Amino acid sequence: MEKIPVTRSGHQLLEQELNELKSKERPAIIRAIAEAREHGDLSENAEYHAAREKQGFIEGRIKELESILSRSEVIDTSKLSGSVKFGATVELIDEDTEEERTYQIVGEAEADIERGLLNIRSPLARALIGKDEGDSVEVTTPGGQRSYEIIAIRYE
Repeated sequence: MEKIPVTRSGHQLLEQELNELKSKERPAIIRAIAEAREHGDLSENAEYHAAREKQGFIEGRIKELESILSRSEVIDTSKLSGSVKFGATVELIDEDTEEERTYQIVGEAEADIERGLLNIRSPLARALIGKDEGDSVEVTTPGGQRSYEIIAIRYE
């Protein structure tokens, strides 16, 4: 089985989500299903069908998280340095718009672009890997060709 790289903080977030699903969400949905059953005819009971659908989602997510956590390899990014690699926090400047952005390169399971967590398999992350401060990278994105300059690289 292929190992899944994750940062220490990403691993903790995944464990927290799993714990939340098992200890709070799962019991709550079981109660909701039991309550919906008490309302009688299940074939026309929208509450029951919605609760069963949510239960399926929760159980699927629990299985997914358990699989990810069992195959995860926690990378201690504080011991890394040098050019851009997994776990690096990279400050970039868009060479066209002069807009600054900061991303941390993380594993697929913990990626969240809204929080600046960039999937290592994304085009931008692949272009950044192996580069140093001051280097320029060209990336083909869905919005077209973009150029970025690496301002700083940190490992936290």
